[in-house]
Amino acid sequence: MPLSPLRLRLLIVALLTVSLLGALDHTIVSTSLATIAGSLGALEAMSWVMVSYTLASTVLLPVLGKLSDLFGAKRVFLVSLAAFLLASLWCGFAGDMPTLIVARVVQGMSSAGLMLVSQTIIAAATTPRERPKYMSIIGAAFPIAIVLGPAVGGLLTDYLGWRWVFWINLPIGVIAFAMAAFAVPRTPAGGGRGRYDYAGTAALSVALVSLVLAVSWLGDPGLRVPMITAFVIAAVGFVLLGLIERRVAEPLVPLWYFRNRTVAAGLALSVVVGIGLFSVVAYIPTYVQMAYGTSATVSGLVPIATVMGMLFSNLLTGFAASRTGTYRPYPIIGTALGALGMLGMAVLPVGTPLWVPMLVMFVVGIGTGAFSSLVVTVVQAAVPRRETGTVTATVNLVRQIGATVSTAFVGMLIAVGVAAALPDGLDPSTLTPQAVQAAGPDVVADVAAVYTHVIGPIFGCLAVVFVVGIVAALLLPPGRLPDEAAESDTIEAERRIPSVPRTQEEAS
Repeated sequence: MPLSPLRLRLLIVALLTVSLLGALDHTIVSTSLATIAGSLGALEAMSWVMVSYTLASTVLLPVLGKLSDLFGAKRVFLVSLAAFLLASLWCGFAGDMPTLIVARVVQGMSSAGLMLVSQTIIAAATTPRERPKYMSIIGAAFPIAIVLGPAVGGLLTDYLGWRWVFWINLPIGVIAFAMAAFAVPRTPAGGGRGRYDYAGTAALSVALVSLVLAVSWLGDPGLRVPMITAFVIAAVGFVLLGLIERRVAEPLVPLWYFRNRTVAAGLALSVVVGIGLFSVVAYIPTYVQMAYGTSATVSGLVPIATVMGMLFSNLLTGFAASRTGTYRPYPIIGTALGALGMLGMAVLPVGTPLWVPMLVMFVVGIGTGAFSSLVVTVVQAAVPRRETGTVTATVNLVRQIGATVSTAFVGMLIAVGVAAALPDGLDPSTLTPQAVQAAGPDVVADVAAVYTHVIGPIFGCLAVVFVVGIVAALLLPPGRLPDEAAESDTIEAERRIPSVPRTQEEAS
């Protein structure tokens, strides 16, 4: 049953607000980390405030996706939001670092349901043709959080104290909860409580936890043995997952998704977003400071230009796809722009004016935003409604894994490459932009050349990732998003997914 215009508007506002809370709680805390660690007297555990949140949210993605299919998206969404608000309250009252880390784990687990189930609810409340427009609005939460998060976190920490970084979620979240309780429609529950895939959940959780820990230890020589052990455990966990998912009636991650052309191409494009963009954004400010001799504030202009391009393109393509029903050209153009932009970053010479990398990364942002949210709607339209949550979780999971693994790997390459290429007399462990600029113009020029030499090939490799994305985009079947969702029960019974397009040849 379609929603009234008022209820649909309330739904979109509520989902955008909640998605923004989940996205902000990662970026907003980063500014306050040093203050939090100093206040709680645990500087050595500072990174775990971020790692625990990311790890918990990654592990819970497929679980919450399956639960929303089994028990209804509204129920899972409201429980996730309530748990997120309680965990935020707990974080703010934490008196020591272990308590804060445990609270962040709970907060990360519940945050996985905010963005993920928001996307599932949009799929339930709209037709495939309407969906890109509304999904692009929800998808705007991530670039907004990147731009606003550090500034908001700094203001709250400076004027109200670091605990308000967490407590600010409460008044906003309570209002969003009230709107969502009214506006979110009830979705049919799949039932099957006894068929939940506990074995698959255990195998996937162990594999993901081990993988995230392994990549987080990648650049630390003192943790080489634990890192190798974690990689082995992760590999065994994924093998066990594959064996389990082939045999259970309601798999957590249905392997038969990957046999469908639309879903397989969509998942590949989602991985491209994680690897091609997210892996390098965190290191661009350091690169700009070292290669261009700018301040930390000025260096933030390049990633801001990237996410602004992403925000603009995400909204533009979402509304255009809903108006025309055509989706295939956008990921093709987007991946091509991403490849050209990364190639441009790879060949930029030392001494280029700062506006040039800003413009190039703006193009990369436009390219990535052209398909980052759209691919979710395309994949959702390729499966029966009762599996929307599961396939949405799978799309987000592969993106998150790609971003996590590649970010750690890129960080290791930069650290090793810079340490090996620095001139004699410069210690990479104590090298800061301020120290470089104070050392004189010759040192500034040498360090700029080192960073350009090390990071240039990395940008070139990311251009290749986007080229792989072009291939995946070309593999998407042509056609239009249908005006109504198809239930395709007979096809589902054969364990294959209906293709999104409805071309004249298929109709005949």
